[in-house]
Amino acid sequence: MLRLPAMSRSTLITFGGMLVGIMGLIIQWIADPSKFSEAGGTFGIPFPPGILFIVGFGLLSLLTARWWWHPVFAVLIAFWIVGAGSMADKLQPNLVSDNDGTVAGTVIMAVGLIVAFSAGLVSMFTARRARKSTRNHPSTI
Repeated sequence: MLRLPAMSRSTLITFGGMLVGIMGLIIQWIADPSKFSEAGGTFGIPFPPGILFIVGFGLLSLLTARWWWHPVFAVLIAFWIVGAGSMADKLQPNLVSDNDGTVAGTVIMAVGLIVAFSAGLVSMFTARRARKSTRNHPSTI
């Protein structure tokens, strides 16, 4: 049986932000399914491929949870979807759409992924700092 190590609060917030990002994509999908028809009709229906990417990167983070750098996968996917999506002008049209569900879903997704990005960075930095501290000052038990 797979046993996961205890996770820090910032790691749990990272995973929560990824779940909120998925919820935002689901809201967008419900509001306008045809918007995802370019994705190739995964499973025979238009489906937001971002959900699969977030789940995949979340699983990578979970499977590497014993190492201090495990949230890097959440940070990368959050940056790719929100950061690179913004730079490529893919996110902005959703924010000014005449479909309220698309706007709401995009805002929810972006906020969730920004939280995942930020909490992931905090988790990595604090875990790395704790690891260095432990190495420099070993316990005398």
